[in-house]
Amino acid sequence: MAKINGEIEQYANGMTISEYVSYKGFNKSYIAVEINGKIMSKSDFNNYTITAQDKIEIVNFVGGG
Repeated sequence: MAKINGEIEQYANGMTISEYVSYKGFNKSYIAVEINGKIMSKSDFNNYTITAQDKIEIVNFVGGG
């Protein structure tokens, strides 16, 4: 089972990154995704399918001042 942001996510297996971030309600314009230690380009979100062995971190950027 994939581990995403430190938690096991059973339902994420088989989803693309794009599907997963949409499902979780992230705005793709304001996130960065690291998969197994490598930063993923936003252009690859539709092409990468999450597997049980993946360790994923999703960072949501928040503006403020």
